[in-house]
Amino acid sequence: MFVNRMPRYEILSPDAIAVLDKGWRRIVSEVGVQFAKPEAVDLFAKAGQRTDGEIVYLDPEFVLEQVAKVPREFDIQARNPANTVHIGGDHMVFGAVYGSPFVREGAVRRDATLDDFHKLCQLSQAFPQLDTAGGVICEPNDAPLDSRHLDMIHALSTLTDKIYMGNVVSGPNAADTIAMTEILFGGGAGREAGHASIERTPAVVSLINCNSPLRWDDRMLDAQFEYCAAGQPVVLTPFLLMGAMSPVSIPAALAQQLAEAMAGIALAQLIRPGCPVIFGSFLSNIDMQSGSPSFGTPESAIGLLCTGQLARHYGLPFRTGGGLNSSQTADAQAAYESLMTLLPTFLAGANFVMHAAGWLEGGLVSCYEKFIIDIELLRELRVEFTPLEITEESLAFGAHVEVGHGGHFLGAAHTMERFRDCFYRPLLSSTANFERWLRYGGKDATERAGEIWRSTLDSYQPPPLDDAIRAELDDYVSRRRVELGD
Repeated sequence: MFVNRMPRYEILSPDAIAVLDKGWRRIVSEVGVQFAKPEAVDLFAKAGQRTDGEIVYLDPEFVLEQVAKVPREFDIQARNPANTVHIGGDHMVFGAVYGSPFVREGAVRRDATLDDFHKLCQLSQAFPQLDTAGGVICEPNDAPLDSRHLDMIHALSTLTDKIYMGNVVSGPNAADTIAMTEILFGGGAGREAGHASIERTPAVVSLINCNSPLRWDDRMLDAQFEYCAAGQPVVLTPFLLMGAMSPVSIPAALAQQLAEAMAGIALAQLIRPGCPVIFGSFLSNIDMQSGSPSFGTPESAIGLLCTGQLARHYGLPFRTGGGLNSSQTADAQAAYESLMTLLPTFLAGANFVMHAAGWLEGGLVSCYEKFIIDIELLRELRVEFTPLEITEESLAFGAHVEVGHGGHFLGAAHTMERFRDCFYRPLLSSTANFERWLRYGGKDATERAGEIWRSTLDSYQPPPLDDAIRAELDDYVSRRRVELGD
């Protein structure tokens, strides 16, 4: 995983932070937050908060007391210990696209399938720039609706040995995720051993979205209760598209984001004090002409930078960013809008980054070619955000003595000793001259990306998994599929 030791880019003044702090306090105390689950409302009521039906009016000082219980940093274990990640501080964790019902392969846009899900798992495993395949890398529409979460968790568990994200469609789906995770981490000794293992160090992280504005719905809350009770981290994320789910100004959206996230974090701590959480942000805007969501915009980049600064102000690990764009194909728009989001992601030092590879068409599409384009961006940004080491040796004075005036350094000893790794070597980009580029087929970046993802899948090797664990996972999936009526 990448450790970002570069300085953070902070754009909010202390006065601005103070105004935003007052803003979220006023929202939670005067407007209140809706929790569409009686058990959640009861927990707040028992903690002394005022309630009116599903609306909870929160004392801001009470909220901050709960936020103070959140671990500032924590680990999430992978079944391959080398892929265990650290959340918080300077650490950045990157995951693939999440939630797309469609896939794009070259010129073809179609419904996503379980085979696509498997291929995207394999690609996520193959590239070290990704710390996780994520969760719903695409929605496998050919798998039965009631049990497809079993297929997805099974694939994430067996085709990758990195951390993964749990299913949040319902409480039972979350319970299935936890059960399968206990099997995976039981070491063949059964779920009890796995339960003890993930109690010591969590092993699955899950996305809980707020139904903005100011409403946490029952299905997401059902899943949150399961994961928090089991001590597994949740990414509590306001889903804000300015002009639709929040007011049109960035400051107003930031205040609302804080109100929703802080309320969700407070609930997590009432369910299980000390439960790890990640302060989530998904903040962009709509096109005020068409009403369509817009991604990779200057406004979303500004909001992202502000979110990072606010998360650090409250001492919380945070999620934001990714390769977001609105383009319909893997073209220049897709690339520059994604960079408009990925660059501030690094500048802000986001701790958990979803949608870092493959996102297309406002998240409706998981694109194979875009996946490779994003991997190239991640590779480049990791180099760009590695601090420069300046020493007497790095000044290469001896090379000047050797080459002298008006010479060149191609054959200098300093160059010959370092030419293999002195500069970034691209995965996707072409530096050939025009004639050579034509001889090799005159392929653009999208075509070359297609060749790369196909060759990567051809060479994929599944990570080893104990046969007893695989058999126990298979048995669980088979049994639950029957119980669910599929």
